[in-house]
Amino acid sequence: MMEMNDLSDENYFFKREDNHLETFTLVWLETNINDRKHEDIEEKLRATINHIKKFDDLDKCKKYIEEASKDDKLVLLISGQLGQQLVPLIHQLQHISAIYIISDDKENDKTWARDFRKLKTVKSDLETLASRIIEDHKHRSNTEELVCINMHTTTSDAEGISTVINSPFVFSQLLIDCLLRLKSNGMDINELIYCCKKEYEGNHVELANLNEFQKEYSPEKALWWYTRESFFYKTLNAALCTQNIHMMFLYRSFITDIYHQLQQCQSKCSVRVYRRQQMSIDALYDLQNYRGQLVSVKSFLSTTRRKPITDFYIDVNTTQQNSFEQVLFEIDADPKVVTTTPFADISKYSDFFLELEVLFMPNSIFRLNTIDYDDNQGWIIGMSLCNDDDHSLKEILGHMKKQNGIGEMNLYTFSKMLWKMGKFDQAKMYYIRCVNELSDDDCLLFKAYEDLGRSLRNLPGIGSRNTLRCYVFGFIFLFAITLGIGIYLAKTISVGNGYKDVNQNNHTTGNTRTGLKSMKWKQDGITVCGGNGKGNNLNQFNVPTYIFVDGNYSLYVSDMRNHRVMKWEKDATEGIIVAGGNGQGNSLTQLNHPQGVIVVHPGQIYVADSWNHRVMRWYEGKEDGEIVVGGNRNETKTNQFFPSGLSFDSERNLYVADQENNQIQKFEIIGD
Repeated sequence: MMEMNDLSDENYFFKREDNHLETFTLVWLETNINDRKHEDIEEKLRATINHIKKFDDLDKCKKYIEEASKDDKLVLLISGQLGQQLVPLIHQLQHISAIYIISDDKENDKTWARDFRKLKTVKSDLETLASRIIEDHKHRSNTEELVCINMHTTTSDAEGISTVINSPFVFSQLLIDCLLRLKSNGMDINELIYCCKKEYEGNHVELANLNEFQKEYSPEKALWWYTRESFFYKTLNAALCTQNIHMMFLYRSFITDIYHQLQQCQSKCSVRVYRRQQMSIDALYDLQNYRGQLVSVKSFLSTTRRKPITDFYIDVNTTQQNSFEQVLFEIDADPKVVTTTPFADISKYSDFFLELEVLFMPNSIFRLNTIDYDDNQGWIIGMSLCNDDDHSLKEILGHMKKQNGIGEMNLYTFSKMLWKMGKFDQAKMYYIRCVNELSDDDCLLFKAYEDLGRSLRNLPGIGSRNTLRCYVFGFIFLFAITLGIGIYLAKTISVGNGYKDVNQNNHTTGNTRTGLKSMKWKQDGITVCGGNGKGNNLNQFNVPTYIFVDGNYSLYVSDMRNHRVMKWEKDATEGIIVAGGNGQGNSLTQLNHPQGVIVVHPGQIYVADSWNHRVMRWYEGKEDGEIVVGGNRNETKTNQFFPSGLSFDSERNLYVADQENNQIQKFEIIGD
């Protein structure tokens, strides 16, 4: 039995590419920031801007603002005294969108605030100020989220073709094309839900939206969910704008659903649409240099058929700043000459049907025709949706299709595409994901190992030993498959958020399954959780039995007589309840003497609910679980047992130790 455990260096495997999943962050600086009276205000603000960073120290706040990602947009809420010191130091930073002052000396603060045009208002009442922030943000998100433009210069020589293929413009086109052809599965969708629930932990509004989404979503509702003010729109467009590859990967089935809905209601005749936008002077200057060239918008492009007479979105004060200009996009689109990227009037699907909204797919390609200034409208940018037969575009896209083929794509070919495009870190992540998901007799496994070894050579900090092992494993698989020899590989390479393959048993992390006889351990143990006496507090257990350790060294523990499963993160002083915890019982919110526990995917917990004679699956953060198998009393039929231990094989079949009947039952998988 062979393993590849020491490839799981956590520095090189997928972690969330951003600190958060939305575009905007609220930075709150106040000396008494942790005052309990602020809790209701914070909850109210989080319903609009989920990510809030709080500071009571000016220097730490300044450091955070200065080091924030260029993809972040910051809204600042600052007390007057601290604001007078901080605002002059950071006002010029482009990623600062707006500043609000909560003041004990309103007249004095208004005086110094006049010099800073990003400063929206000074208020003495926090409740009133929060309402103003929320109202402003509804308009701001319409006009500031869409500065996500890729630009392309036409090149005709052979060397130029090579250059544009590796440009951000073409990579974005290729990525969307691949994601639309890469079939999704239930595990990916569960991981997306898990990531979003972690992101919105404590945000009751968005958690309610997530639960509704989980229960009610269907492909026919994709556009309705996209136009609704919720996590779905915010996180999806942020992922597209920042090119967060893994979030786009997880969202791909929903991007595909929107694509199909746009195809179904594709506009039948030519249309002119409009989009109000704030744009930095630097971005506007860049666009002026690309007149006559091709541009694409990385996110979904929302427009309206109604030409704005006045700008009811953009704050006049803001447009007077030196760093931003008011822009009106005028876009002509003809469906007769554009068939590859659908666009449609989605008013009948929209949550805001009066807006006459026309939606374009991500990476729709436009020709930038004109950029003119109008005294009444500001800058007017004229664009037209590109003709499918545009010569330079056709040449590039033809090369892309030749490289990546047509038809349905699999995880292996997706990984290979990333590697070809120079995305070596991401390619490694998906090669590993591919290796973990392929069955041991799949002929693609050899290719995946071979390419994984090749991709490791391009990464710093990965030794030649690991590269060689990938090649060796690949050839062993090829040899075994060719001769019909059955072999077993414990594929415990880290993937996703560090969770291991389902082959792990209940008492180990999966990284210690071979070579244990030659290992030695210290004779004095260390208490890593519990140790505070028997009880039901969050820092106590009452007969802990089975444990599971994930790739982040978090422990999942069956707390048997408290009828719950606890999760203890590394170095935590107390645990959190991830399953049960509602007393002894048999409802879907309860457990009854749980034993075996396995986490087979981020946030997906399987529990042997012994005295209820069933195996339960719990999604971390969800109040109730669901019955996977059993629940039919403890007798001798094939669907009846007293479960104590659990395990999965490489094909994801479930094995249950039936303690009272002295047998092991196997439950074969029938689908995701």
